[in-house]
Amino acid sequence: MNTPDYQELYDRACERKGGKAAVEAMLPKVASKKQLTALGSDRYLAEFTRKVFQSGFVWRVVDKKWDHFEEEFWGFDIKRLLMMPDDMLERKASNPAIIRNHNKVKTILKNAAMIADTERREAQSFGAFIANWPEDDVIGLWLYLKKQGSRLGGNTGPYALRTLGVDTFLLTADVEGCLRNHGVIDSGITSQRALRATQTFFNDLREQSGRNLSALSRIVSFGYGQNRAGITGS
Repeated sequence: MNTPDYQELYDRACERKGGKAAVEAMLPKVASKKQLTALGSDRYLAEFTRKVFQSGFVWRVVDKKWDHFEEEFWGFDIKRLLMMPDDMLERKASNPAIIRNHNKVKTILKNAAMIADTERREAQSFGAFIANWPEDDVIGLWLYLKKQGSRLGGNTGPYALRTLGVDTFLLTADVEGCLRNHGVIDSGITSQRALRATQTFFNDLREQSGRNLSALSRIVSFGYGQNRAGITGS
């Protein structure tokens, strides 16, 4: 295995994206622990729901209808949602103002229950639970959402976390290409062995560079695949 160091990856990203200033301008921002803690549980549920509906669908269509989702599901008020009877959920799932996918609509209540159960078990807000998750084990948080939530496996949970400002790498095609090219992984990208190896790889890069996982993920992606100047990456 010929694992690249941070400087090699950064130099490659700069060469492909038009220089250091261009790379730095495209790196994602992350939220502080204070910001994540202060974010309401309704906002976590809202973003989980948005990403569930965007999965396998045209994102801009979901975004265009999003105000209707917020209205139909009471701003994703978790306590109110968990008191909703089944027949009301059925009616809401049939509303043409939102995307009428009953199976995905059902995830709203399931993920509301997951958030409420987490808060009850951990005796803290869901935002605090997310903020206090160990920084060197983000894959553990992915697996938690996949196991305890509904339709939050694959890239859905990680993309939701990134949008919320949680510091996480993403397993995009370009990141996977880098990992395979350097022998970091040699099995299915979502296997336990591959996930652990990927976490170790990014933890090592963070120690070398002092950068967060989100920035490192994008820097890695810039160096592989079709990422050239003018293409943002992941």
